[in-house]
Amino acid sequence: MRSKTMLLSAAAAAAVATGVQAKTAYQSGPGVPQLQEVVVTADPLGRSRDAVVSNVAVLAGDDLVHRREATLGDTLNGLPGVSSDTFGGGASRPVIRGQTAPRVKVLTDGSALMDASEVSPDHAVGGEPLLLDRVEILRGPSALLYGGGAIGGAVNLIDKKVPTAVPANGGEGVAEVRLGSADNEEAAVAGLTAGGNGFAVRVEAATRSTDDYEIPDGDEDVLDGSFNSSSTGTLGLSWIGSRGYLGAAFTEQRSEYGLPGHSHEYEDCHPHGSSLHCGGHDHDEDDHDHDHDHDHEHEHEHVPTVDLVSRRVDVRGELRDPFAGVERIRFRGGYTDYQHDEIDDGTVATTFSNTGYDARLEVQHAPVAGLRGVIGGQVSRSDFAADGLESFVQPSETETAAVFLLETYDLGDWNLEGALRQEWQTSRVPGGTPASRYPERDFQPFSASVGASWRFAPDYALSLSVARSQRSPNVQELYARGVHLATNTYEMGSADLDEETVVSAELGIKKTRGDTTFAASAYRYAYDGYIYADTLDQFEDFRLIQYTQADATFTGVEGEATHRFAPGLSATVFGDYVQAELDDGGDLPRIPAARLGARGDLVQGPWSGSLEYIRVFEQDRIADYETTTPGYDMVNATAAYDFDLGPVGAQVYVRGTNLLDERALNHASFISTLAPLRGRNFVLGLRARF
Repeated sequence: MRSKTMLLSAAAAAAVATGVQAKTAYQSGPGVPQLQEVVVTADPLGRSRDAVVSNVAVLAGDDLVHRREATLGDTLNGLPGVSSDTFGGGASRPVIRGQTAPRVKVLTDGSALMDASEVSPDHAVGGEPLLLDRVEILRGPSALLYGGGAIGGAVNLIDKKVPTAVPANGGEGVAEVRLGSADNEEAAVAGLTAGGNGFAVRVEAATRSTDDYEIPDGDEDVLDGSFNSSSTGTLGLSWIGSRGYLGAAFTEQRSEYGLPGHSHEYEDCHPHGSSLHCGGHDHDEDDHDHDHDHDHEHEHEHVPTVDLVSRRVDVRGELRDPFAGVERIRFRGGYTDYQHDEIDDGTVATTFSNTGYDARLEVQHAPVAGLRGVIGGQVSRSDFAADGLESFVQPSETETAAVFLLETYDLGDWNLEGALRQEWQTSRVPGGTPASRYPERDFQPFSASVGASWRFAPDYALSLSVARSQRSPNVQELYARGVHLATNTYEMGSADLDEETVVSAELGIKKTRGDTTFAASAYRYAYDGYIYADTLDQFEDFRLIQYTQADATFTGVEGEATHRFAPGLSATVFGDYVQAELDDGGDLPRIPAARLGARGDLVQGPWSGSLEYIRVFEQDRIADYETTTPGYDMVNATAAYDFDLGPVGAQVYVRGTNLLDERALNHASFISTLAPLRGRNFVLGLRARF
């Protein structure tokens, strides 16, 4: 638990200003307190956050505990530059600078999750927020080493499932219970690490149950299908020596959640050229205009549900100073057997499965002429299938291999870095017919980046990074052909798509010490051949989309600034804005609205608290067939009290969200008008560490 002397001071402000929304440990001493080093696990060199040229944010400590939701996207939503594409209470993916899967990769300690969330927003990300120790968010060139799937950013989930050290006293653990008001949440988590004589074992489990959540000012009191029930268990074992460790863990996750807005009235829709044919009804351009209030008139006798089971084995290891010229060798690997059934009226309508592995080896060489660097390789394979009513993607295989290099050089007040990554990807539909629709495709995307950071004054740094990155189209973009009811679309892939190429640049400035601290970034992503789902036609709420390529540009800013008024008292302002449009004209769909907010933080003895106001503005920069999403105000507050129970450090906390009980629509969601965000909610939690 936090020492009572660890007040939210200028050091805490520095953490906030650099994206670390956490009450982490601080060192007190003469003058201004100093923030302890935060090591970025996703960085192959294991550098501190401030030493990495590119934009890195870390969510950890009490703020992670208080902000955790049932889904990863909701947990991270609200950090500068980070939103989510919410899908009720069971699924949401992170949206970074207006981009989500397949351009945002979610990792577990550097290894790909291999779930089915990249295929559709109604598929949950396979990571349990209750079991996370911290979350790292990499943006810009810092994410380049994780491939084209991280072209928009990478989210690295750090857990304790594979022990890396033997506990000092033979054992350590944590336990927590939570209760929520708006959805009758009941959640609990417990984890224990024990060991000795060079071995350590980790056992952990989490369970959560929520009902359909309450929504404000609507025709209904609750959102049908927004319930979520899940359980996760892990067993890990490691051998730990003086120069490293080698360990493995097995994790099983089971989840059942609803699919709000899922309608089967368009099952018989199919394309006729570039038009839709639905139930014997053909229409022309004059039929595109329709009453969007129809979204709220759907009456569902039942709500489809997802029954998910994921089994995963993780292998992690590290060896320091194995031989001359090499400082560290690190290995990360995972094998996942994922499946979920979409159940409609008691019958399995569609089964989605993904079986695959991902392995990554990094070798850090000793300094050579002032250069510090890492060379590595990665291989992965994914066997994906959708069988049943929504088999819009044929059973497919994707194999990827890659090599990468990262080098850094310190030159006085300058910190320079460069990175390269070469990939080879093969996508195929075994036995796909006709072959002209499902040809095997080979891609060789190449990415490179350079960056520099200049410490032009004490505690100040100016950074610039430039990258050229490529991403191969995925199997959905290549081979999709069929009804996808979760997003109310008929999807058509394009097997002749090429790699998309983006040239990105980011300029950042930050101040990390003193009573006033800040961090701000401006960025621009210029895409050559951006792959997107182009809407060709629409009937009522159902759309005909085809994956195509066009040049596009993403431009945005994000940042926050904190001022300490007195020991333990500070205020922060923050905001973000992104604009995404096709170079030939027209806005891209589902781009998050601009946000501007302010937060006050107070720590006094064992008490701590915060009050936050966020203005989410109207989003009227919309694509064809989209509607304007109104703005709304969001007020959140947290209060916590730390106390000791003998050798156990404990905290009781209460967090309130959407305190104004505003009706809020998320423009980044496929079902924004069908699934408003949760209304006023209070979460009461008790957490203990021992």
